[in-house]
Amino acid sequence: MPATYGFLSTYPPTQCGLATFNAALATQLNTGGGAGVVRLLASDNVSGGIDLDRGAPRVVHTWHTDNPGGWVAAANALNRFGVAIVQHEYGIYPGDAGAEVLPLLRALKVPSIVVLHTVLSHPDPLQRQVLERIAATADAVVTMTDTARQRLIAGYAVDAHKISVIPHGAGSHESAPREDHDRPHLLTWGLLGPGKGIEWALRALALLRGSSPMPFYTVAGRTHPKVLEHFGDAYRNSLKALADTLGVTDDVVWRDEYLDEAALSRLIRSADVVVLPYDSTEQVTSGVLIEAVGAGVPVVATEFPHAVELLADGPGLLVPHQDPEAMAMAIRHLATEPGLAGRLTGLAGGPTLRWPAVAARYQSLAGRLLSARTPAAPIAASIPA
Repeated sequence: MPATYGFLSTYPPTQCGLATFNAALATQLNTGGGAGVVRLLASDNVSGGIDLDRGAPRVVHTWHTDNPGGWVAAANALNRFGVAIVQHEYGIYPGDAGAEVLPLLRALKVPSIVVLHTVLSHPDPLQRQVLERIAATADAVVTMTDTARQRLIAGYAVDAHKISVIPHGAGSHESAPREDHDRPHLLTWGLLGPGKGIEWALRALALLRGSSPMPFYTVAGRTHPKVLEHFGDAYRNSLKALADTLGVTDDVVWRDEYLDEAALSRLIRSADVVVLPYDSTEQVTSGVLIEAVGAGVPVVATEFPHAVELLADGPGLLVPHQDPEAMAMAIRHLATEPGLAGRLTGLAGGPTLRWPAVAARYQSLAGRLLSARTPAAPIAASIPA
Protein backbone atom coordinates (compact mmCIF):
# COMPACT_ATOMS: atom_id res chain seq x y z
CA MET A 1 0.00 0.00 0.00
CA PRO A 2 1.51 3.41 -0.94
CA ALA A 3 2.74 5.57 1.91
CA THR A 4 0.81 8.66 2.94
CA TYR A 5 2.76 11.84 3.65
CA GLY A 6 2.27 14.66 6.11
CA PHE A 7 4.28 17.81 5.34
CA LEU A 8 5.30 20.51 7.81
CA SER A 9 6.28 23.78 6.13
CA THR A 10 5.23 27.21 5.04
CA TYR A 11 2.80 26.76 2.15
CA PRO A 12 1.05 28.83 -0.51
CA PRO A 13 -0.43 31.35 -0.56
CA THR A 14 2.57 32.34 1.59
CA GLN A 15 5.13 33.83 -0.76
CA CYS A 16 8.55 32.30 -0.14
CA GLY A 17 10.85 29.77 -1.76
CA LEU A 18 10.27 27.24 1.00
CA ALA A 19 6.50 27.31 0.44
CA THR A 20 6.99 26.85 -3.29
CA PHE A 21 9.40 23.95 -2.76
CA ASN A 22 7.07 22.19 -0.35
CA ALA A 23 4.06 22.63 -2.65
CA ALA A 24 5.94 21.14 -5.60
CA LEU A 25 7.22 18.13 -3.65
CA ALA A 26 3.90 17.52 -1.88
CA THR A 27 2.01 17.64 -5.17
CA GLN A 28 4.26 14.95 -6.65
CA LEU A 29 3.76 12.71 -3.60
CA ASN A 30 0.01 13.30 -3.37
CA THR A 31 -0.82 10.15 -5.32
CA GLY A 32 -4.37 9.09 -4.61
CA GLY A 33 -4.84 12.09 -2.33
CA GLY A 34 -2.67 10.52 0.33
CA ALA A 35 -0.90 13.66 1.50
CA GLY A 36 -1.70 16.63 3.69
CA VAL A 37 0.06 19.77 4.87
CA VAL A 38 0.53 21.26 8.31
CA ARG A 39 1.08 24.88 7.39
CA LEU A 40 3.41 27.15 9.35
CA LEU A 41 1.90 30.62 9.46
CA ALA A 42 3.34 33.75 11.05
CA SER A 43 1.37 36.97 11.44
CA ASP A 44 3.75 38.84 9.12
CA ASN A 45 3.51 36.42 6.18
CA VAL A 46 2.73 37.82 2.75
CA SER A 47 0.07 35.91 0.86
CA GLY A 48 -1.49 35.99 -2.56
CA GLY A 49 -0.25 35.56 -6.08
CA ILE A 50 0.48 31.81 -5.92
CA ASP A 51 -1.93 29.36 -7.46
CA LEU A 52 -1.61 25.80 -6.22
CA ASP A 53 -1.49 23.00 -8.71
CA ARG A 54 -4.76 21.09 -8.99
CA GLY A 55 -3.06 18.01 -7.51
CA ALA A 56 -1.66 19.82 -4.47
CA PRO A 57 -2.63 18.36 -1.09
CA ARG A 58 -4.95 20.18 1.27
CA VAL A 59 -3.96 21.97 4.47
CA VAL A 60 -5.05 19.74 7.36
CA HIS A 61 -3.86 22.02 10.17
CA THR A 62 -2.30 25.48 10.59
CA TRP A 63 0.41 26.06 13.18
CA HIS A 64 0.22 29.75 14.08
CA THR A 65 3.85 30.26 15.02
CA ASP A 66 3.24 33.50 16.95
CA ASN A 67 1.44 31.49 19.64
CA PRO A 68 3.45 29.28 22.04
CA GLY A 69 2.85 25.54 22.23
CA GLY A 70 1.45 25.10 18.75
CA TRP A 71 3.72 22.11 18.13
CA VAL A 72 1.38 19.77 20.06
CA ALA A 73 -1.55 20.00 17.66
CA ALA A 74 0.84 20.07 14.70
CA ALA A 75 2.42 16.78 15.80
CA ASN A 76 -1.00 15.19 16.29
CA ALA A 77 -1.97 16.18 12.74
CA LEU A 78 1.25 14.74 11.26
CA ASN A 79 0.77 11.48 13.16
CA ARG A 80 -2.32 10.78 11.04
CA PHE A 81 -0.04 10.08 8.06
CA GLY A 82 2.43 7.30 7.36
CA VAL A 83 5.55 9.48 7.04
CA ALA A 84 6.25 13.06 8.14
CA ILE A 85 8.39 15.28 5.87
CA VAL A 86 9.56 18.34 7.80
CA GLN A 87 11.13 21.35 6.08
CA HIS A 88 13.78 23.10 8.16
CA GLU A 89 14.91 26.66 7.62
CA TYR A 90 16.07 29.24 10.12
CA GLY A 91 13.38 31.68 11.16
CA ILE A 92 10.25 29.64 10.49
CA TYR A 93 9.85 27.87 13.87
CA PRO A 94 9.22 29.52 17.24
CA GLY A 95 11.76 29.50 20.04
CA ASP A 96 15.45 30.38 20.20
CA ALA A 97 17.08 29.15 16.96
CA GLY A 98 13.72 27.53 16.11
CA ALA A 99 13.95 25.13 19.06
CA GLU A 100 10.19 24.47 19.17
CA VAL A 101 10.55 22.02 16.30
CA LEU A 102 12.36 19.66 18.68
CA PRO A 103 9.40 18.65 20.90
CA LEU A 104 7.36 18.20 17.74
CA LEU A 105 9.89 15.75 16.32
CA ARG A 106 10.01 13.86 19.62
CA ALA A 107 6.20 13.60 19.62
CA LEU A 108 6.03 12.01 16.18
CA LYS A 109 5.03 8.35 16.16
CA VAL A 110 5.68 7.96 12.41
CA PRO A 111 9.01 7.99 10.58
CA SER A 112 10.30 11.52 10.02
CA ILE A 113 12.40 13.01 7.24
CA VAL A 114 13.86 16.48 7.90
CA VAL A 115 14.90 18.47 4.82
CA LEU A 116 17.66 20.97 5.61
CA HIS A 117 17.46 24.07 3.40
CA THR A 118 20.42 25.78 5.11
CA VAL A 119 23.53 24.33 6.75
CA LEU A 120 25.64 27.12 8.21
CA SER A 121 29.42 26.78 8.20
CA HIS A 122 29.72 29.02 11.27
CA PRO A 123 26.56 28.60 13.36
CA ASP A 124 26.28 30.15 16.80
CA PRO A 125 26.30 27.64 19.68
CA LEU A 126 22.50 27.47 19.93
CA GLN A 127 22.02 27.03 16.19
CA ARG A 128 24.52 24.18 16.25
CA GLN A 129 22.89 22.54 19.25
CA VAL A 130 19.37 22.72 17.78
CA LEU A 131 20.45 21.33 14.42
CA GLU A 132 22.38 18.49 16.05
CA ARG A 133 19.30 17.58 18.11
CA ILE A 134 17.11 17.71 15.01
CA ALA A 135 19.45 15.28 13.26
CA ALA A 136 19.55 13.01 16.31
CA THR A 137 15.75 12.90 16.62
CA ALA A 138 14.77 12.55 12.96
CA ASP A 139 14.80 9.16 11.28
CA ALA A 140 16.46 10.65 8.19
CA VAL A 141 18.00 13.96 7.15
CA VAL A 142 18.07 15.27 3.58
CA THR A 143 20.49 17.82 2.18
CA MET A 144 20.09 19.05 -1.37
CA THR A 145 23.78 19.17 -2.27
CA ASP A 146 26.85 17.15 -1.42
CA THR A 147 28.44 20.40 -0.23
CA ALA A 148 25.77 20.68 2.47
CA ARG A 149 26.24 17.02 3.41
CA GLN A 150 30.00 17.44 3.79
CA ARG A 151 29.54 20.63 5.79
CA LEU A 152 27.07 18.87 8.09
CA ILE A 153 29.40 15.91 8.69
CA ALA A 154 32.49 18.06 9.22
CA GLY A 155 30.96 20.79 11.37
CA TYR A 156 28.26 19.08 13.42
CA ALA A 157 27.94 16.01 15.63
CA VAL A 158 25.57 14.00 13.43
CA ASP A 159 25.16 10.41 12.31
CA ALA A 160 26.40 10.43 8.70
CA HIS A 161 24.37 7.29 7.94
CA LYS A 162 21.16 9.25 8.41
CA ILE A 163 21.99 11.76 5.67
CA SER A 164 20.75 11.45 2.09
CA VAL A 165 21.49 13.89 -0.73
CA ILE A 166 18.40 14.57 -2.84
CA PRO A 167 18.58 17.57 -5.17
CA HIS A 168 16.15 20.46 -5.19
CA GLY A 169 13.60 19.75 -7.89
CA ALA A 170 13.02 21.79 -11.03
CA GLY A 171 9.83 22.36 -12.95
CA SER A 172 9.38 21.68 -16.62
CA HIS A 173 9.15 24.91 -18.59
CA GLU A 174 9.15 23.32 -22.04
CA SER A 175 5.47 24.01 -22.70
CA ALA A 176 5.90 27.76 -22.21
CA PRO A 177 6.37 29.76 -25.42
CA ARG A 178 9.78 31.34 -25.91
CA GLU A 179 9.72 35.08 -26.41
CA ASP A 180 12.61 36.13 -28.63
CA HIS A 181 14.25 39.54 -28.35
CA ASP A 182 16.47 41.70 -30.53
CA ARG A 183 18.81 42.14 -27.56
CA PRO A 184 20.28 39.51 -25.19
CA HIS A 185 17.98 39.10 -22.18
CA LEU A 186 19.60 38.81 -18.75
CA LEU A 187 17.41 37.66 -15.85
CA THR A 188 17.49 37.51 -12.06
CA TRP A 189 14.38 36.51 -10.11
CA GLY A 190 13.37 35.80 -6.52
CA LEU A 191 12.50 37.76 -3.39
CA LEU A 192 14.55 40.95 -3.30
CA GLY A 193 16.71 42.18 -0.42
CA PRO A 194 20.26 43.08 0.58
CA GLY A 195 22.62 40.21 -0.17
CA LYS A 196 21.09 39.45 -3.57
CA GLY A 197 24.00 41.38 -5.11
CA ILE A 198 21.87 43.07 -7.77
CA GLU A 199 24.11 46.14 -7.50
CA TRP A 200 27.02 44.11 -8.90
CA ALA A 201 24.94 42.92 -11.83
CA LEU A 202 23.94 46.53 -12.58
CA ARG A 203 27.60 47.53 -12.56
CA ALA A 204 28.38 44.62 -14.89
CA LEU A 205 25.56 45.76 -17.19
CA ALA A 206 27.08 49.25 -17.32
CA LEU A 207 30.40 47.73 -18.39
CA LEU A 208 28.60 46.11 -21.33
CA ARG A 209 27.61 49.47 -22.82
CA GLY A 210 28.91 49.60 -26.33
CA SER A 211 28.09 45.94 -26.92
CA SER A 212 26.17 45.36 -30.11
CA PRO A 213 23.47 44.65 -29.31
CA MET A 214 23.37 45.95 -25.73
CA PRO A 215 21.76 43.41 -23.32
CA PHE A 216 18.76 44.31 -21.19
CA TYR A 217 18.28 43.04 -17.65
CA THR A 218 15.05 41.95 -15.93
CA VAL A 219 14.94 41.90 -12.12
CA ALA A 220 11.76 40.04 -11.15
CA GLY A 221 10.37 39.53 -7.68
CA ARG A 222 8.81 41.34 -4.76
CA THR A 223 10.80 42.68 -1.87
CA HIS A 224 11.29 40.02 0.83
CA PRO A 225 8.47 40.48 3.40
CA LYS A 226 10.92 40.67 6.34
CA VAL A 227 12.93 43.34 4.53
CA LEU A 228 9.77 45.21 3.59
CA GLU A 229 8.54 45.14 7.19
CA HIS A 230 11.73 46.63 8.65
CA PHE A 231 13.20 48.73 5.84
CA GLY A 232 10.46 49.23 3.27
CA ASP A 233 11.66 49.37 -0.33
CA ALA A 234 14.93 51.12 0.48
CA TYR A 235 17.03 48.42 -1.23
CA ARG A 236 14.98 48.43 -4.44
CA ASN A 237 15.02 52.23 -4.52
CA SER A 238 18.79 52.27 -4.01
CA LEU A 239 19.18 49.91 -6.97
CA LYS A 240 17.04 52.14 -9.19
CA ALA A 241 19.14 55.14 -8.14
CA LEU A 242 22.32 53.20 -8.94
CA ALA A 243 20.99 52.23 -12.37
CA ASP A 244 20.30 55.90 -13.04
CA THR A 245 23.80 56.89 -11.92
CA LEU A 246 25.34 54.20 -14.13
CA GLY A 247 23.27 55.26 -17.11
CA VAL A 248 21.47 51.92 -17.55
CA THR A 249 17.97 52.86 -16.39
CA ASP A 250 16.53 52.21 -19.85
CA ASP A 251 18.24 48.80 -19.95
CA VAL A 252 16.64 47.45 -16.75
CA VAL A 253 13.10 46.10 -16.34
CA TRP A 254 11.81 45.94 -12.75
CA ARG A 255 8.97 43.46 -12.14
CA ASP A 256 7.80 44.01 -8.57
CA GLU A 257 5.55 40.97 -8.41
CA TYR A 258 5.45 37.36 -7.26
CA LEU A 259 5.19 35.33 -10.45
CA ASP A 260 2.86 32.38 -10.76
CA GLU A 261 4.17 29.22 -12.40
CA ALA A 262 2.98 30.07 -15.91
CA ALA A 263 4.40 33.61 -15.84
CA LEU A 264 7.70 32.39 -14.39
CA SER A 265 7.99 29.73 -17.09
CA ARG A 266 7.48 32.31 -19.82
CA LEU A 267 10.08 34.60 -18.25
CA ILE A 268 12.69 31.86 -17.85
CA ARG A 269 12.15 30.67 -21.40
CA SER A 270 12.70 34.22 -22.67
CA ALA A 271 16.07 34.59 -20.91
CA ASP A 272 19.41 34.14 -22.66
CA VAL A 273 21.45 34.24 -19.43
CA VAL A 274 20.37 33.91 -15.79
CA VAL A 275 22.55 36.08 -13.54
CA LEU A 276 22.97 35.10 -9.87
CA PRO A 277 25.19 37.81 -8.34
CA TYR A 278 24.58 36.72 -4.73
CA ASP A 279 26.85 38.04 -1.97
CA SER A 280 26.41 34.95 0.21
CA THR A 281 29.26 32.50 0.68
CA GLU A 282 26.95 30.22 2.70
CA GLN A 283 24.18 29.33 0.25
CA VAL A 284 24.19 25.56 -0.21
CA THR A 285 20.79 25.44 -1.92
CA SER A 286 19.37 27.73 -4.58
CA GLY A 287 16.01 26.96 -6.13
CA VAL A 288 16.58 29.68 -8.73
CA LEU A 289 19.83 28.04 -9.81
CA ILE A 290 18.16 24.63 -10.16
CA GLU A 291 15.25 26.08 -12.13
CA ALA A 292 17.62 27.82 -14.55
CA VAL A 293 19.75 24.73 -15.06
CA GLY A 294 16.69 22.52 -15.40
CA ALA A 295 15.29 24.87 -18.05
CA GLY A 296 18.53 24.77 -20.02
CA VAL A 297 19.35 28.47 -19.60
CA PRO A 298 23.06 29.24 -19.11
CA VAL A 299 23.98 30.81 -15.76
CA VAL A 300 26.53 33.35 -14.62
CA ALA A 301 26.85 33.03 -10.83
CA THR A 302 29.10 34.10 -8.03
CA GLU A 303 31.00 31.35 -6.24
CA PHE A 304 28.42 30.46 -3.60
CA PRO A 305 28.58 26.76 -2.60
CA HIS A 306 25.64 25.42 -4.62
CA ALA A 307 26.82 27.21 -7.76
CA VAL A 308 30.36 25.88 -7.33
CA GLU A 309 29.04 22.32 -7.03
CA LEU A 310 26.60 22.53 -9.93
CA LEU A 311 28.38 24.81 -12.38
CA ALA A 312 32.06 23.94 -11.98
CA ASP A 313 31.87 21.46 -14.86
CA GLY A 314 28.38 22.23 -16.04
CA PRO A 315 25.85 24.64 -17.44
CA GLY A 316 27.31 28.05 -16.66
CA LEU A 317 30.23 30.21 -15.61
CA LEU A 318 31.44 31.12 -12.12
CA VAL A 319 32.77 34.55 -11.18
CA PRO A 320 34.24 35.94 -7.93
CA HIS A 321 31.93 37.75 -5.52
CA GLN A 322 31.49 41.50 -5.99
CA ASP A 323 33.47 41.52 -9.23
CA PRO A 324 31.44 43.31 -11.94
CA GLU A 325 34.33 43.16 -14.44
CA ALA A 326 34.45 39.36 -14.28
CA MET A 327 30.66 39.19 -14.41
CA ALA A 328 30.51 41.41 -17.50
CA MET A 329 33.18 39.30 -19.20
CA ALA A 330 31.27 36.07 -18.47
CA ILE A 331 27.98 37.51 -19.74
CA ARG A 332 29.65 38.76 -22.91
CA HIS A 333 31.25 35.33 -23.37
CA LEU A 334 27.88 33.54 -23.15
CA ALA A 335 26.03 36.09 -25.25
CA THR A 336 28.49 36.34 -28.11
CA GLU A 337 30.33 33.03 -28.57
CA PRO A 338 28.34 30.90 -31.04
CA GLY A 339 27.22 27.56 -29.64
CA LEU A 340 28.75 28.06 -26.18
CA ALA A 341 25.42 28.36 -24.38
CA GLY A 342 24.16 25.17 -26.03
CA ARG A 343 27.30 23.24 -25.09
CA LEU A 344 27.05 24.39 -21.48
CA THR A 345 23.35 23.61 -21.05
CA GLY A 346 23.92 20.22 -22.63
CA LEU A 347 25.88 19.35 -19.48
CA ALA A 348 22.89 19.97 -17.19
CA GLY A 349 21.31 17.27 -15.05
CA GLY A 350 18.25 17.12 -17.29
CA PRO A 351 15.50 14.71 -16.21
CA THR A 352 17.24 13.84 -12.91
CA LEU A 353 16.50 17.38 -11.68
CA ARG A 354 12.81 17.27 -12.57
CA TRP A 355 10.30 17.00 -9.74
CA PRO A 356 9.04 13.49 -10.62
CA ALA A 357 12.60 12.07 -10.34
CA VAL A 358 13.24 13.97 -7.12
CA ALA A 359 9.95 12.82 -5.59
CA ALA A 360 10.76 9.21 -6.50
CA ARG A 361 13.88 9.46 -4.34
CA TYR A 362 11.82 10.71 -1.40
CA GLN A 363 9.45 7.78 -1.95
CA SER A 364 12.37 5.38 -1.89
CA LEU A 365 13.75 6.89 1.32
CA ALA A 366 10.31 6.78 2.97
CA GLY A 367 9.92 3.15 1.90
CA ARG A 368 13.22 2.21 3.56
CA LEU A 369 12.19 3.94 6.81
CA LEU A 370 8.81 2.19 6.85
CA SER A 371 10.42 -1.18 6.13
CA ALA A 372 12.84 -0.67 9.01
CA ARG A 373 9.89 -0.15 11.37
CA THR A 374 7.85 -3.10 10.09
CA PRO A 375 8.34 -6.08 12.36
CA ALA A 376 9.49 -9.24 10.64
CA ALA A 377 6.86 -11.92 10.18
CA PRO A 378 7.22 -14.70 12.79
CA ILE A 379 8.58 -18.01 11.56
CA ALA A 380 6.02 -20.76 12.05
CA ALA A 381 7.15 -23.43 14.51
CA SER A 382 7.50 -26.88 13.05
CA ILE A 383 4.85 -29.33 14.20
CA PRO A 384 5.94 -32.90 14.76
CA ALA A 385 4.20 -35.44 12.59
